[in-house]
Amino acid sequence: MEIQTASSSAAMNNDPKRLHKCRNICFATMGGLIFIIILIVILAFTVFKPKNPVITVDSVTLADLKFYLDTTKFQVLFNVSLDVDLSIKNSNKVGFKYADSAAELNYRGLKVGEVPIPAGKISADKTAPMNLTVTVMADRFISDSNFFADVSGGELPLETFCEISGKVNILNLFKFHVVSTTSCDIIVFLSNSSVGDQNCNYKYKV
Repeated sequence: MEIQTASSSAAMNNDPKRLHKCRNICFATMGGLIFIIILIVILAFTVFKPKNPVITVDSVTLADLKFYLDTTKFQVLFNVSLDVDLSIKNSNKVGFKYADSAAELNYRGLKVGEVPIPAGKISADKTAPMNLTVTVMADRFISDSNFFADVSGGELPLETFCEISGKVNILNLFKFHVVSTTSCDIIVFLSNSSVGDQNCNYKYKV
């Protein structure tokens, strides 16, 4: 009986039809896995292709301006705060997480003000508005040799700069690091405490 059982088992293992069926199942399984992998890769780089977040400076207004020029003593009393309204648009089909950042106010290449932007997350296809108030460091203005000439001319050239850096996680398989920067040149008119037209430049990097 044992000899017959062993012979039957060997015959089944050597059955061409059975071997062919097992081979087909293996090929079908491998083909299915390859198809799923290819599909995931295609989706990751088409529908879910990472897009840069877009930072838009919606408006820049003067929140406070205190200015006094004493030409006899060659002294300047200067204090200014700017309200900067900006928005960050996430065009990705997944959420975008960004790290701690900051918005800067520059005067002729010198940083004269800064306000922190805490880390956060923006949902897919959503826009996050941000209202920031930047108070300048008056002593840094005065240290620049061009400051008194600009004040005498009644116009103060400033630049706002903001950089957002974060990650886009696609299907929990692909992680992309994206960076978006925005810089805007503005003119503050000291005579009527107003802000002139702004000229903005946008840069993106994946």
